[in-house]
Amino acid sequence: MGRLFGTDGVRGLANRDLTAELALDLAVAAAHVLGSTGAFADRRPRAVIGRDPRSSGEFLSAATSAGLASAGVDVVNVGVLPTPAVAYLTGKLGADIGVVLSASHNPMPDNGIKFFTRGGLKLDDAIEDAIEARLQEPWDRPTGAGVGRITLDSGHAGEEYVEHLVSTIGTKLDGLRIAVDCANGAASDAGPSALRAAGADVVVINASPDGRNINEKCGSTHPEQLQAVVVASGADLGVAFDGDADRCLAVDHTGTLVDGDQIMGILAVAMRAAGELAHDTLVATVMSNLGLRLAMNANGIHMIETGVGDRYVLEEMRAGGYSLGGEQSGHVIMGAYATTGDGTLTALHLAARVAATGQKLAELAAVVDRLPQVLINVRGVDRGRSATDVGLLAAVALAEAELGETGRVLLRSSGTEPLVRVMVEAASLERAERVAGELADVVRLRLAL
Repeated sequence: MGRLFGTDGVRGLANRDLTAELALDLAVAAAHVLGSTGAFADRRPRAVIGRDPRSSGEFLSAATSAGLASAGVDVVNVGVLPTPAVAYLTGKLGADIGVVLSASHNPMPDNGIKFFTRGGLKLDDAIEDAIEARLQEPWDRPTGAGVGRITLDSGHAGEEYVEHLVSTIGTKLDGLRIAVDCANGAASDAGPSALRAAGADVVVINASPDGRNINEKCGSTHPEQLQAVVVASGADLGVAFDGDADRCLAVDHTGTLVDGDQIMGILAVAMRAAGELAHDTLVATVMSNLGLRLAMNANGIHMIETGVGDRYVLEEMRAGGYSLGGEQSGHVIMGAYATTGDGTLTALHLAARVAATGQKLAELAAVVDRLPQVLINVRGVDRGRSATDVGLLAAVALAEAELGETGRVLLRSSGTEPLVRVMVEAASLERAERVAGELADVVRLRLAL
């Protein structure tokens, strides 16, 4: 049996993989593990719980609240709010645990559960493993006044989150028209509200969640509708969130997509100019386009690469004291204001840069000249040998020598499937396709089962 926790909590098909029973057990185990580490400091612990609009989030949130309360934790249920809002509120309210019921950009039938510790920080691997190890363990249950209480927030928490977001920008967005695709997700209220409060004229699409339509042909995973709306409405730019609004992609006035690498490049250059980019360093993952690294080098910015997953970006940021990091997919972490990726925060700062410079988003995005990138998933192979096979390593070395400084090769083994991902970037699409195809053939030959 594989590890229960993935790179961002526990996810699966709601009511089959992720059941009410499992959510309750995870909540109890989390309370016990965090309590045993001294996180509660001998006081009555408190938790903040939020969710995205999926219908399954209703019973999963209830089960999680029940589990925590049964373990003696007082619970504040803030209802439907973005993941970064729950992280922020966990810190702001001095809560000991934060919990989000969401499967982010996954289809509606899925759901997930992720935990934050005091301060709104994600759990490290050791804590997650300890929680998994203590599922369904016998324990002494509190009774009487020892059980936790559950209260429902009246909406003030969401308002406080929006106020916090708007307070982070020093430039009003007056005069900007911004199209916003909320993915029928958790930011359907908070996202447009924050942009309007900052002064923007906001055109909103996909902000009518009904429990079933989250991420359905909309949001950051399906930006086509937003691209059309930006052009049709004459917007200066557009922003697209995913289901739990911890990521943001953008669209310029011509309808061209601006990805996470370009957004990070824009913000990094702006922050360095303002003296706000700690150690003149950007943290990104190995999947970021080589064009981002070249652009950062040209602008005097050092770039550190981590494994794939925003949690690893955040770990590196905290370890090195860096202020900006993220992923090509649109997870952007601004350490001065958030402990996790925040789509609305990213949108505000991106729009503020447009307003402050008077430049079009397309002009700003040109700082990153993305190299053509080709990704091939080679299935039915022994992924365990990908890092040690002599013939494959030799083929990779030859490809890297051919590409030189204007390209790169990345081989990644899937953590869950018998496949190896071959990613190649090159100065031309034709060369990237040829080199990727040749390496994929070597993988099939050398790693055949």
